[in-house]
Amino acid sequence: MADFKITQNDTYPAISGTCKDDGGNPVDITGATVRFHLKAPGSETPKVNESASILDAAAGRVAYQWIAGDTDTPGTFFAEFEVTHSDGNPETFPSDPLVVYIREELA
Repeated sequence: MADFKITQNDTYPAISGTCKDDGGNPVDITGATVRFHLKAPGSETPKVNESASILDAAAGRVAYQWIAGDTDTPGTFFAEFEVTHSDGNPETFPSDPLVVYIREELA
């Protein structure tokens, strides 16, 4: 998953990616649920902790559609997709946090 850039108060485009193992292979997330987390560095409380969509379970493709308030604060944030597999075990993607840049809107 690549770093993501969006402008303050925008809700499109969605943030998406592929859940991959350490070898770079897509992880099958069939039967799983997914949450998206966004947090400022050093913060204890996530700015976003919401359900995410599974676009293609067998290929590990996931997405989160921003909603009002998610991108209202400009700055640098860390993000992750937390997959809860059908056996109840959680797995977080990517292994290192995804960096999200929210650029201040000009007007």
